[in-house]
Order: sequence, then C-alpha cells, then structure tokens
Amino acid sequence: MSFFSEDIDFELIDESNYISWLQNVVESENKISGELSFVFCDDEYLHKINLQYLNHDTYTDIITFDYTESGVIAGDIFISIDRVKENALLYNKPFKNELSRVIVHGVLHLAGYKDKSEEESTLMRSKEDFYLNLLP
Repeated sequence: MSFFSEDIDFELIDESNYISWLQNVVESENKISGELSFVFCDDEYLHKINLQYLNHDTYTDIITFDYTESGVIAGDIFISIDRVKENALLYNKPFKNELSRVIVHGVLHLAGYKDKSEEESTLMRSKEDFYLNLLP
C-alpha cells in the first residue's frame, strides 16, 4: 500500500494506522490485499484525469482505477484534497473523518461495491460507516 501526493503539499498523518485499518477492511471483505496506491491531488489534477480517462467534465472527490483480479484487491485511487476539505465543511464533519470516508469508499469499490443506484449507495454508506467505526 502506497500513499503519494501529486502537485500539492499534503501528507497523510498516521499512515501506518491507515494501512492496518485498510488491510482489516480488505480481509473483512474476504479479499486479499494487493497493490494499492492512493494519490492525493488537487481539484484540477483530478478533473484532468476525469476528462482524459472517463470523459466526464466534472469535479469529484475520488476516482478509482480497479485492477482487482481473483479476489486480490489492487488499484489506483486518486483523491482530491480540495474536494474532501469542501465536503467536510458542507457536511459539518472533521476533515480526517471525511478523508477516511473517501479512502474506504475507494477500497470498497475495489471490493466490488457500487454506488450508482439508491440501493447501492445505501449499502455503500452503511459499509463506510461500519469501517469508519473500526478506524484506530
């Protein structure tokens, strides 16, 4: 598991806690941890990725590229710190809580959860809440 910052001054605090927590999430979903990369960036960087690879002209907090095979969780997860900060203010949540939610959201996508329908979104949110309560 790797954490990187791209074009911004950001460093994940308590990286080892996040690694342990995410490994627990993966194991709890009956999957195996593979290569996971988290790239923290700004809105413009993620917007360019959204345009280039997904043909979406929108801002988002996360884009997940899934390389999972045979139950081995692998992928690149790009997270806009600008969007996470804004959403934390919007939902009146601490930044760390919102960041953790987005991080686990990406891992849950890699574990096979979707969020396109209302039913899928409800299940995704429930899983996020469950795992957030396990964060040390």
